[in-house]
Amino acid sequence: MDLSIDVFVVTLGVLSAVLLRWAFKTLPREGSQVLASVPMEKADSGTWSGLNITYYGVLVAFACTVALGLSVLLLGSLGLDGRVALLLVVGLFGICFPASWVIARLVEKKRHTLTVSGASFLGFLSAPLVVWPADVVAEWLSWPRIPAVPTLAALAVAYAVGEGLGRLACISFGCCYGKPLSACPSWIARPFARYAFVFEGKTRKIAYEGSLDGQPVLPIQAITSIIYLSAGLVGTWLFLKGFQTAALVLCAVITQAWRVVSEVFRADYRGDRSWSAYQVFSGLAVCYLIAILFFLPRHATSAPNLFQGLTAWWDPITILSLQAVFVVTFLVTARSKVTGSTITLFVHESAVHSDQAAGSRGQ
Repeated sequence: MDLSIDVFVVTLGVLSAVLLRWAFKTLPREGSQVLASVPMEKADSGTWSGLNITYYGVLVAFACTVALGLSVLLLGSLGLDGRVALLLVVGLFGICFPASWVIARLVEKKRHTLTVSGASFLGFLSAPLVVWPADVVAEWLSWPRIPAVPTLAALAVAYAVGEGLGRLACISFGCCYGKPLSACPSWIARPFARYAFVFEGKTRKIAYEGSLDGQPVLPIQAITSIIYLSAGLVGTWLFLKGFQTAALVLCAVITQAWRVVSEVFRADYRGDRSWSAYQVFSGLAVCYLIAILFFLPRHATSAPNLFQGLTAWWDPITILSLQAVFVVTFLVTARSKVTGSTITLFVHESAVHSDQAAGSRGQ
């Protein structure tokens, strides 16, 4: 069993490394922002105004689905009913996802943006307040108990992996961008000169907000992806080995501490103060979570069983729920509100003539 856990985590690590290598090389290029343009309204000139469907939405939906699936696997490995785990996670997701727009609008005064930091802060605050009462209700109804600390650990691990993958969406959109290397100290600029991002395209946020397109910038999104995914993979290993508290503290501290540090090296707008609200949120989230660990009830749980967790995926409701989360998240986040397109529809004359000639020969 121990070997299977090692193989499982290493496999996840290899797949993540392959994905990150492709993303870091491809996503800063022009052409990796818009997936498709859908004609919406015809103009007098004969052209159509188009709705842009973005890779941002695909990547965000993928990250959310992977995070949800991982949380179900981890909780299922403890014997928790997959449907109960799914209900808890989807419930928290339903709270945090809309809040990402509300908090971003309050902090950044922008309508068409969202904040993962604000959503994660609300998630860290609300998760114990959801899990703890759910455990009390389960005990009262004589249902299987919902262990508070392991459940929070599973959520923290899944969050680390989800946001690590979600940062790839930021590369595609050109948001959450780093400072230009020319503005960084030499001890930072030199090591990252080879790995700097150069974003192409005037429709990226780094272009229309920061005018930094075409300039080498610190690849802060890539650094964040690597740190978060590494924390998530180690957290997964610790969780499945039975060290849930360690997994919880590791993922919570690393993700939130890096949020505080990383914003020092970012150039995008996050408020008018030297310390952003998001940095304050992250610091408070760590303190709150560590403090509440001393008050959460603890009761015996079964040792984690990886194969039991994997079987939790094969429930039809779980499969359909994961698909629904992907589709809903994609539909909400993939429709670009800050870019547009003009579409011209026409007929390929060569194809028409070729078909007509083929028809004549057939007669």
